[in-house]
Amino acid sequence: MISNLEYYKVFYYVAKLGSITLAAKALSVSQPAVSQSVKQLEQLLEVKLLYRNAKGVRLTKEGEALFAYVEKGYEQIELGVDRLKRMKNMELGEIRIGASDMTLKYFLLPYLEKFHDRFPGIKVTVTNAPTPETMSFLKSGTIDFGVISTPFEPSQELEALPVREIEDIFVAGRRFLPYKNRMLDFHELEKLPLICLEQNTSTRSYIERVLQSYGVHISPEFELATSDIIVQFALRSLGIGCVVRDFAQEYIDNGMLFELRFNKMLPKRNFYVITDKRVPLSKAAGNLLQLIYEELKKE
Repeated sequence: MISNLEYYKVFYYVAKLGSITLAAKALSVSQPAVSQSVKQLEQLLEVKLLYRNAKGVRLTKEGEALFAYVEKGYEQIELGVDRLKRMKNMELGEIRIGASDMTLKYFLLPYLEKFHDRFPGIKVTVTNAPTPETMSFLKSGTIDFGVISTPFEPSQELEALPVREIEDIFVAGRRFLPYKNRMLDFHELEKLPLICLEQNTSTRSYIERVLQSYGVHISPEFELATSDIIVQFALRSLGIGCVVRDFAQEYIDNGMLFELRFNKMLPKRNFYVITDKRVPLSKAAGNLLQLIYEELKKE
């Protein structure tokens, strides 16, 4: 282990500037202090590093060998300190976020746009995954924070903040017009061709759990990876699509889809921002979350 790193710093400046006087000025110390540090380093290493000449000081062969390594190390430290300052000033950095298609499109995207306008030097990486995987990524340190939807399993390490309410609905196209404006019971879903998300998603888990509480067990005809594709299948009347309202609202408004009505309500749920209490956020990630929370207060 290297001791007395200050000696090497003084040696670096003397060798770089070729002068005890200039090194003392650069370090804001006295010339005797510089000379003494060099002398102590030579005693520590038991070798002569410098000698005086008419123009100042020169390196011995041993001094040249040492300086070749000290120079690289010290300049790397300076580069590291400069990078740290730029990260602190939000001139550069990286944020790693976990989000599903739904949370990205209907919550996170506008905030990322504002953040990028304000801090263009910050790189943002979004890992697209459903809620269970996003939570795993957070626990493993793969992401800085996640945006997920309920339901999810809370834990002591998890800090979870609700940020937006969402609503699940069933939608259909022209083939199912006889069901429009009818008041249905959830049990009728057992007889209809359903289009749902895959089973590893929080949305699918939520829908099945709610329906099972009413004694309803569904067996979807189509299990798809994204809600956008569910809407496309519903537009082609391939079945009754189960999606969060945001995905289908445009098509409901223009009459291409309609919402099925039921005599019971599907409880609304939420998007949550999740962080790991055990891991400090980077300056960049902390500023993005602060921007999100400030904007939410305005709404």
